[in-house]
Amino acid sequence: MEEDRTLRALGLDEAPREHPLLYPGAWPRESGTLDGERLVPLERLVFEDRVPVLAVGSNACPGQLRHKMAESGVVTPLPMVRARVTGVGIGVSAHVSRMGYVSNSPVAAAGRARELFVLWLDAQQLAVIDASEGVPRPDGNFRRVWLPAPDVRIELADGSALSGAHVYVNRHGVLHDGTGAPRAHPGQRPLLTDLLENVPGLRQLFGASPEEFSARARADPALCARGTRLFAERGMVTACGLERYTGARRYGGPGSGASPSPPPA
Repeated sequence: MEEDRTLRALGLDEAPREHPLLYPGAWPRESGTLDGERLVPLERLVFEDRVPVLAVGSNACPGQLRHKMAESGVVTPLPMVRARVTGVGIGVSAHVSRMGYVSNSPVAAAGRARELFVLWLDAQQLAVIDASEGVPRPDGNFRRVWLPAPDVRIELADGSALSGAHVYVNRHGVLHDGTGAPRAHPGQRPLLTDLLENVPGLRQLFGASPEEFSARARADPALCARGTRLFAERGMVTACGLERYTGARRYGGPGSGASPSPPPA
């Protein structure tokens, strides 16, 4: 009997854009190609005609990717390759998203390794993800940058390594842990619970519970901007450590994906 590879059967169908407290959403256990409502086995690990982008948040959730692509009418298959990445960690964005959550954001993590996904995006898919992260807008929350090897090591299942990949770096910085170091993202509900309890003024803006926070944020973009400013005013923001790459330029190379240069900041 053929295995059911639908996102629903795999537990990967819910999108944080629709269910913000589930952010960053469910990530696959293994590599695969997102093809409509299904996650099917990969044919290979590297796609020279596509752009490699590291996913550190909901872009690694197939349900979220499907939602973004469907909204823009893009239906082409999207390869998601699990990789061991050294040099990139996951912090907390120093902004309140209009989707109703406080998102993951990449941070420098020298010498530390973790499992992340590399998305191999065609031109249309890249435009969709760029737009969703605010890259084309001067007031957008993220800029797309190129992280080169050997600064960052991206090792695939067959032991090969990429020459680098793009990642979305937050223009607002990231939240720190009280010592000045980027704080880790514990998951949406515990994060919002902690922020509402410990950030003076946040409850007045967003209510007393994670549910109320998400509902108010989704209903009011201006309120999200006020919350973002509050993080900075309370001295909660630090650099992510990847800012030095924002002026980098990337040119296509064998086995690494043909990629445009990052847009201007």
